[in-house]
Amino acid sequence: MQDAHNVDVTEGMNTKRRSPLAVGLAMLLAAAAFFSGLHIGNVSTAANNQTAGLFSLFASAPQPDTEADLTEFWRVWELLEQKYASPSTTIDVSVEERIQGAIDGLVDSYGDPYTVYLPPVEAEEFEEDISGNFSGVGMEVGLRDGLVTVIAPLPDTPAEGAGILAGDVVVRIDGESTEDMTIDDAVIRIRGEKGTEVVLSVFREGGTEILEIPIIRDTIDIPTINTELRDGVFIIQLYSFNALSEMKMQEALREFVESGAENMVFDLRGNPGGFLQSAVAISSFFLPTGKVVVRENFGDGRDEEVYRSQGRTLRQFAPRQMVVLVDGGSASASEIVAGALKEHDVATVIGETTFGKGSVQELVDLPDGSSLKVTIARWLTPDGTSISDGGLEPNIEVVRTVQQRLNNEDPQLNAAVEYLNGTFDPVNYSATSTELFDESAE
Repeated sequence: MQDAHNVDVTEGMNTKRRSPLAVGLAMLLAAAAFFSGLHIGNVSTAANNQTAGLFSLFASAPQPDTEADLTEFWRVWELLEQKYASPSTTIDVSVEERIQGAIDGLVDSYGDPYTVYLPPVEAEEFEEDISGNFSGVGMEVGLRDGLVTVIAPLPDTPAEGAGILAGDVVVRIDGESTEDMTIDDAVIRIRGEKGTEVVLSVFREGGTEILEIPIIRDTIDIPTINTELRDGVFIIQLYSFNALSEMKMQEALREFVESGAENMVFDLRGNPGGFLQSAVAISSFFLPTGKVVVRENFGDGRDEEVYRSQGRTLRQFAPRQMVVLVDGGSASASEIVAGALKEHDVATVIGETTFGKGSVQELVDLPDGSSLKVTIARWLTPDGTSISDGGLEPNIEVVRTVQQRLNNEDPQLNAAVEYLNGTFDPVNYSATSTELFDESAE
């Protein structure tokens, strides 16, 4: 989700096609900052009423090369019309509800957790999400191996305060199982009014029992960036690729130059993504003009869309050495930036394998107020590696355990600083590495 890609989704919803790079991972926080790859558009129709608009999806939509045979669909429809007896005189399923159910089943048959049909009420809530007008718990979730998984809690949010950690698997929401639950369904259940409580039942890696974690919802203030100078190394921690990230990154880089430091740590851990424009612009601070940042692959023989660096490099002010920190909470735009800097030999990546969210969704508004969020492409690194295929592997693996997180210990950041200062000893971290690490260890 460069002209069209540069439009902020919070400015309105009527543009034909706009594209914040969507994480495609449903959000539980002020959402505009986190939609990398989400294309937004409208479907026009000549229909004059809701029912006609819905039926147009079956009758008037473009047909595939081999026209689908809908005989059985209409036969079942007619049988239900003729024979179904409601168990209650107060229950009546409208024509619109039946059609919405049929569409939902069609979309679900594709087996893609990020391709979702949103009926009018859910579509309106989703629009509120991407405009950031709601309360939540301050975390983002995605699907990993079919399980609702926490990508990252944001700092100073109810989720972090309650002890939620990246990688936690949410098995129940207020007692309701998340098995076979879509991301959007999970988000709807976790969201709610400020001051109300939601209880998440989570399974944590290395644990032996389900943890019951109550969280009080609140208005979420999304942080953008933080800077620190440690042992002569300048550290920039970026929390999201939102509309302010490029400006905040410029300010942080000015601090870096004024600090006199030569080396930099760019910390993308727990960063769930954001605008494609922001990812390309921030990569451009470190890459020569014209270098590939990311490829958008449509998987149907069409030419890839290639996004290149914009010639905004720091030049003589660039860090002499650079480390990018990642973990399982680094997703989408974070993976794009880390992959570009890694493959162009600008930075060494340290930490853990990233989340692996590399698909692109388009949001299409339908005539009755519903929406279809459909996967249309996937992101590839400059060398053509699919981000969705297992995530991005670091050059040097350094694991941060659950206990270390709870104790506020950070071996990954320590390793990055030591690596840049030439004092890194893998024995201290039980690290594994690629050839790059082996060369540096000699």
